Amino acid sequence: MPSIVLYQPQIPPNTGNVARTCAATDTELHLVEPLGFQINDRQLKRAGLDYWPLVSLVRHGSWDAFLNHRNSKGGRLIALSSHGGESYCDWLFGPEDWLLFGRESDGLPATVLSGADAILAIPMARTARATQPGVRSLNLSVAVGVVLFEALRQQDLLTLPGSPTSTGIRAAR
Repeated sequence: MPSIVLYQPQIPPNTGNVARTCAATDTELHLVEPLGFQINDRQLKRAGLDYWPLVSLVRHGSWDAFLNHRNSKGGRLIALSSHGGESYCDWLFGPEDWLLFGRESDGLPATVLSGADAILAIPMARTARATQPGVRSLNLSVAVGVVLFEALRQQDLLTLPGSPTSTGIRAAR
């Protein structure tokens, strides 16, 4: 199962929404400090609703601490960035992938991107609105959901609520 990694997230509701998505998908959530909020922030807890006990949350005191953890576990580090050269839609995700997302204000720094095994982007619509310079990327929690569900779909790891079997929706590759 892939893991979600948020690099120094800044906005509590975004992280709370991501935590709820991780609870719903049984996906481990890694937070790389420093965070832009306290972990007991009211908005963070509110966005995650009563799903916090279901979240497998791992906090890392620094980027180096996360890298040490990841290196001990193995797997590919897949960065998502508006500067990515390949679409996540064209990527074949694996069960040991670490899906890395950056800060809401400025994404992932070059030093972090340079250590990634791949840098992917989420394509934007070709409308005039989406190509305006002010629309650079999606909201963090939306981006996580889009990419995570594609990774899970490709690995046939999704089930409908109340159903013990998968949806059977696999990647057509």
